[in-house]
Amino acid sequence: MDDEPLSDWAERRDAKIGRLRAIPLVSGDGPKGSHLNPDAPRVIQRWNGCAWEPHGYAANLAEAQQLLHPRDEEPPTVPVLQPQPLQAGRGRHRKRGLGEGS
Repeated sequence: MDDEPLSDWAERRDAKIGRLRAIPLVSGDGPKGSHLNPDAPRVIQRWNGCAWEPHGYAANLAEAQQLLHPRDEEPPTVPVLQPQPLQAGRGRHRKRGLGEGS
């Protein structure tokens, strides 16, 4: 059995600390999927490295998604691609000029 070094495991564990999740508050054994009961209130939980602990509250699915995935204030900048002029060449897609061999 190949065991990973303890330092690698600790890095992976520590990277998950602070992660948030939303759990719907439904009574009984009802469905608990995030897409079901979108109007049900949600408990926001935070991973502390050992267990999920209560962190906040959201009135519905839309509010929970805003808390879990906040939008950036500025849209990401995408570099504008400059058009490249056709270069002279003899690729398969280019027609042969007059006077060139077959």
